[in-house]
Order: sequence, then C-alpha cells, then structure tokens
Amino acid sequence: MQDTPIDREAGLTGLRRYTWWAVPGTTAFFLVFFGAGWVMDASVPVWIRVVRVAALAVAAWASVVLLNRRMALEPVPRLDRSTAWWLVAASAASVVIGAISLALYDYGIWGVVPATTVAIAATFLRLRPRLILIIAAAAVAPLPGWIISAATGGDETLHAALMPLGLVLFITVMVLGPLWAWDIARRLNEAQQLAAELAVKNERLRFAADLHDIQGHHLQVIALKSELAARLAGADAERASAEMHEVRRLAVTALEDTRAVVRGYRRTALDDELANATKVLAAADIDAEMRLEPSAAASIGRLSPAARHLLGLVMREATTNVLRHSGAEHAEVDYRIEDGAARLRIANDGAGGEDGTSTGTGLRALAERLEAAGGGLAWEREGDRFAVTASLPIGIALESATETT
Repeated sequence: MQDTPIDREAGLTGLRRYTWWAVPGTTAFFLVFFGAGWVMDASVPVWIRVVRVAALAVAAWASVVLLNRRMALEPVPRLDRSTAWWLVAASAASVVIGAISLALYDYGIWGVVPATTVAIAATFLRLRPRLILIIAAAAVAPLPGWIISAATGGDETLHAALMPLGLVLFITVMVLGPLWAWDIARRLNEAQQLAAELAVKNERLRFAADLHDIQGHHLQVIALKSELAARLAGADAERASAEMHEVRRLAVTALEDTRAVVRGYRRTALDDELANATKVLAAADIDAEMRLEPSAAASIGRLSPAARHLLGLVMREATTNVLRHSGAEHAEVDYRIEDGAARLRIANDGAGGEDGTSTGTGLRALAERLEAAGGGLAWEREGDRFAVTASLPIGIALESATETT
C-alpha cells in the first residue's frame, strides 16, 4: 500500500485567501491608488504621466507575481532565475518612478514604489541578509530627497528626508508582517500533517510487531510439533497422528489470531500467555516450573489491559526464545508482586549463542515499550543460564485500570 502524500495546503485555504488580500492584493491596490493620482495630475506633461503610469503598471504586476511566488508552499523561499528577472523589472520600474517623482519635487511619494520593491525583495532573503537590506534601505531613503531639497533651496528638507524613511518602515511592516504569520501557520500545518503521518507509521510498526509476535510464536510451536511428529512417525504412529492434529489446531489458531490482529481485536494477555507457556514448554519436553503466588494471580485481573498486554508480550517472547535459541531442559516462570511492582521472571538453562536481543522486535524492542510505560526489562546470562526479568509499577498499572473502567 502506498503512502498518501501530505496535503500541505490542508486547513490553510482560508488563511491563504486572507493573506493574499492582505499582502499582494493590498500592495496592488496601494500602487494603483497612487497611479490614479498621477494620471489625473494635469500639471504634469502627458508623456511624463504615460511613462510614470507604464512603469507603475510594471511594478504593480511584478509585485503581485513576486508575492504570489513568495506565498508558494516551499520550505524555503527560492530566488530562482525567473524570480530574479521579476525583481529586476520591479527595480527598474522603481528607479524610473523615483527619478521622475524627484525631478518633479514629489518628495512625499517618490519612495512608495522603491520601498515596496525593497520590502518584497526582503521576503526572499533569510533573516540576516533581510535585516541588512532593510537597514541599508532605511539609511539611504532620506538622502535623495534631502540632497535635492537642500540643493534647490527648498523649505521641505525635513519632509523630503523623513517621508521616504517612514514609507520604507511602514511598507516593510505591512508586507513582512502578514507573510511572517503565514510562514508560521504553514510550518505549524506541516508539523501537524507530519505528526499525523508519523502516528500512522508508528501504528504500522506496532501492528508489525504484534503480527511478528503472534506468527513467530505459533510458527515456532508448529515447527517444533511437526519435527516431533516426524520423529514419532515410525515408532508411535498414534502419537504422531495426535501431534499432527495439534499442528492443524495451532495453524487454525494462528490464522484466527492473525485475522483478529488485523481487525484490532486481539491483545496478548499475561494470564493467557502463562497458561500457554506451560503447555508449549511441556510439549517441547522442557520441565517448566510455574511459581505464581495466589495474591499475584489475583492481581493479574486487576491490571490494566495495557499492563497485561505488555507482560504477556514478555512472556510470549521469552517462551519463543527458549524454544528457538536454547537447548533447555528446565525453565522457571515466576510472577509476583514485590516492592510495589509486578515482576515477571523467566529463566532457563541450555542457553545458546543467541538470546533474542539482537532483533528489532525482540527483547530490546520490548524493553523500550516497558520503559515508556514506566517499567523496565532486563536480561542476564550466567554460564548456560539465561533469565529475563520484567517489572511494571503496580500503582501505575492499577491507576490505568481504574481510568479505563
């Protein structure tokens, strides 16, 4: 089954629409508003008005295109060749408009289009280059108007210097503010989508681990009993037939358990696995000693389903390892309540070279799951003896059980 790709626009349609009107839409309206005033200014020659309006149209169109690209759902804004050419077009239009406006002594509005172009260019830069560009623009903006006003002896020197500076700061905030909010919302949306995908993958891993536990356990027992039946076929045909009937029953049980896991109904439980372990180990001619105190046996029913499931998985994995990785003749299973914790210990002799700790779905994986639940899993080897000990705080287990009821 293929993974469904993340829909990075999910949940952002409304915000995207709002941000578009707040940034590209408002910018275009802002520029057209000033253009209308220039068109109707009868004191300016027609050819100058035509040139200025044409340059304004280029700047407005380039601004909308650039801001649309900036809002594209990219991890990092890309300044590719096409985008660079649009920035060049907007900059050229800004120079034309600024030069004409300064020549006409329009100190108040000459910086509108250049300030807009600077703000848009800043959106495509990372934080440090962006700050450098904005600071440089703010430092340079007062100079042209101040120089021309001072050179011509005008009385608008202060206005000519401060108005462009105010425009740079105002337009920069107007453009960068909503885009910053858009970037934050986009990243949060992507994080939410990735978290959902991760949850699905974790559930798949959990399902794979459960399926491995069930299939591995049943197949190991089936293989063992099939081998036993093969050895008995010549010496004791009746017992060999009984073993093969047991193999058939185990195969049917494995199929049912697999179907139950697929439906999400079956959960391994400690009491079931304790009973199964006795039968399986006895069938393998392993002397199994079960130590289960009455108080401990009574406490199993009061454990939460999650606690019973985890301890049941430990019991199943340990039993499978005894069958698969050892030549055991004797095994001991001990379950008790001790020092405020449910403790399960499985020990066997005849330990081989492998202990089941090297596989990702073996004891190491179970240790991680028990630690996440507040418990622990440890194993030790001494000579040919191997022991697995699992513990789970009984207070946490009982508290979970109360919450689930």
